[in-house]
Amino acid sequence: MSNKYALVTGGSRGIGRAVCVRLAQEGYQVLINYASNEAEAQHTLELCGGNGELMPFDVSNSQQVRQALSDWQAGHDGEYIEVVVNNAGIRRDNLMALMPEDDWHRVLDITLAGFFNVTQPLLPAMQLHKFGRIINMASVSGLKGLPGQTNYSAAKGGIIAATKALAQEVARRGITVNAVAPGFIKTDMTEGLDEATLKKQIPAQRFGTPDEVAHAVAFLASREAGYITGNVISINGGLYT
Repeated sequence: MSNKYALVTGGSRGIGRAVCVRLAQEGYQVLINYASNEAEAQHTLELCGGNGELMPFDVSNSQQVRQALSDWQAGHDGEYIEVVVNNAGIRRDNLMALMPEDDWHRVLDITLAGFFNVTQPLLPAMQLHKFGRIINMASVSGLKGLPGQTNYSAAKGGIIAATKALAQEVARRGITVNAVAPGFIKTDMTEGLDEATLKKQIPAQRFGTPDEVAHAVAFLASREAGYITGNVISINGGLYT
């Protein structure tokens, strides 16, 4: 039986790491993408029991992405990446009036351009095999907007809209496209936030864990989720607009 392959961008830490580990538990060979922190990516691979490989590239650099995917395909004749989790993202929070232009572009380049750069080359093989799972990491920020995150909200809101559009394009080929929208999850991206104050806004009265997000991603990646597409699943402890 041939291997099943799943690519997770930004897989070296946080939610991405939890998703890699969960998919490895589901029997996938996990392709762990990272931009620069090879040590953390290697640790993720160890947590996956060695079921996968590292795939370094900057998602915002289309040439790097296509080269990495082409090199992988050349070494895996007859196989394809059937699951992609577009998780890579950064925050550069600031009031828009004070936001450096580069902080606007960098956040959108990694989240939105990264989604296109990674997903577009993978679609032909998914269509050929009539099976694929595309799962995009959105955010409560993309649903309700958060002050100080105009760039991040724009990027994540764009991901939500793109998810709904692409889902309609590829559904008849057995490919689903969904997004998950985490609220406040305990990772290094939420370090520095006033957790005690923020918890009071959350009906569940706590931050979520990366594993809770990863379980939802694994379900959306499964064959059992084949009739779910174009959806955004909020994982936020009841924190809504």
